[in-house]
Amino acid sequence: MKLIKTLFVAFSIIAVSNYSSLAQQSDLGNWFVYLANQKLNNNWTWANEIQYRSYNFASDFEQLLIRTGIGYNLTDNNNNLLLGLAYIRSEPYINGTDNKLKSNEFRVYQQFINRQTIGRVALQHRYRIEERFLPNNAFRMRFRYFLALNIPLNKKVIEKNTLYLSGYNEIFINEQNPTFDRNRIFTGVGLGVGKNTRIETGVMYQLFETRNRPQWQIIFFNNAALRRR
Repeated sequence: MKLIKTLFVAFSIIAVSNYSSLAQQSDLGNWFVYLANQKLNNNWTWANEIQYRSYNFASDFEQLLIRTGIGYNLTDNNNNLLLGLAYIRSEPYINGTDNKLKSNEFRVYQQFINRQTIGRVALQHRYRIEERFLPNNAFRMRFRYFLALNIPLNKKVIEKNTLYLSGYNEIFINEQNPTFDRNRIFTGVGLGVGKNTRIETGVMYQLFETRNRPQWQIIFFNNAALRRR
């Protein structure tokens, strides 16, 4: 266990050094992410997500995202349909000033997740449609495709005390111009903390049409059945 923790720290240091070099080229940011997928029974799941995003390491608030939804497993846990709601509080800087523009956004979203395993590699495909209710009664729709992979290093599957490599790519497409919204590319390392919990850390590089931005991410996963009293 001590060796696994040492390796996890070493991989994290390497990721931090890469992040520092990226930050010299563009704006830097930090995201703290909590993801929970609670099993209600064999078919139904309850998903929850909280993201705290800042311009610097937790010192300059940028955005708070709260997302929840109810999912239905079509085949075991490998194919899941979900309907959800989201609330987003944003405080971006006004260009050329030190002032921020504060806004609230509400979303309804639908998604389908497909999970696959090829040897040691665990793959996840996520297809999501978002109906976005923006300030000033504006409405937008957005389509997202997310492809993630996890590769355990010291065990065959990800469980307690498993060190693993993690990566994902997610592309965002608007139903109005501009069609391309953004693309997110993440590389990092993870550690299985318990039977149903794990933590990841790494760099997510966010590509926009005219600029790029690196984000340092710390992600905590909690996947377990709800305890009945």
